[in-house]
Amino acid sequence: MQTTWVDFAAIKQSVPLRLLLRRYQVKLRRSGPDQYRGCCPIHGGQGQDAFHANLTRNVFHCFSCGAAGSVLDFVAAMERCTLRDAALKLAGEIPRPIEPPVAGSEQLVTRKSKPLAPLGFTLRGIDSAHPYLAARGIETATAEQFGIGFYRGSGIFSGRLVIPIHNAHAELVAYCGRALDGTHPRYRFPSGFAKSEILFNLHRAAASGRQAVVVVEGFFDSLKVHQAGVPAVVALMGAALYHSQQRALLEHFRHMILMLDGDRAGRLATASLLNRLRPHAFVEAIHLPDGVQPDQLSTEALRGILESPMTATHRT
Repeated sequence: MQTTWVDFAAIKQSVPLRLLLRRYQVKLRRSGPDQYRGCCPIHGGQGQDAFHANLTRNVFHCFSCGAAGSVLDFVAAMERCTLRDAALKLAGEIPRPIEPPVAGSEQLVTRKSKPLAPLGFTLRGIDSAHPYLAARGIETATAEQFGIGFYRGSGIFSGRLVIPIHNAHAELVAYCGRALDGTHPRYRFPSGFAKSEILFNLHRAAASGRQAVVVVEGFFDSLKVHQAGVPAVVALMGAALYHSQQRALLEHFRHMILMLDGDRAGRLATASLLNRLRPHAFVEAIHLPDGVQPDQLSTEALRGILESPMTATHRT
């Protein structure tokens, strides 16, 4: 009789423990970066801190019943089955890698953009304590970390809030200037800048060591999420996800949390991205109330949404 072969190592590496904790409705509270604790779902103990889960290392340990290990051990303990049976249950959860475009596909019709070259300069005299930032709920420390502030110098960004944009290698490739007085355009990008080639804040998100990344639309959305204690956040700089951006996401993360704006465009984009990304990664969506954007939420509200991945009811 032919035996089904399963790759234990691939399953332990690819299936997030976060996904299983939510699937088995395990309620935990955060106790550190990607560290959660609570009552043990395996032996049903009442100890408040007996069960520990580390989402970065993708492991768990109950200090009461002694259960510990990987996602395979967790499923085997919860289902009262063998490790092989657990592996068979999880084999279908391994995301498929994104396929490169083939000759004749639509991607090849689009003109291929050249990578953005690093800038040979940096803007000086940026005011990261400008009142506009405080009015948007951005702390000075956050603005300084991102290099964002009001620019009084000369050039196309004069009198605007400037936002440095880096590539995946942390090289500065552009600035965006945000008008504060209603001047058109509201966001000014330099000539030749292609938003489709860049994910804002990808270099910091990738360096955070987190397995899951939050995907938002705008600069200020990402600032507020970062400020809420979630450093793995990237902004699309719009509601569209281009092929280059998708490839970059999949190169660095296997779990994505979509938190786009609560308007019609954001909801349509969320539905589209769920369909596009789910064959290749673990993807979930946070649905904000109608008309609400992430940057309009307080730091406390965002922290409550994003730090409770196992108990949130507004995710799909």
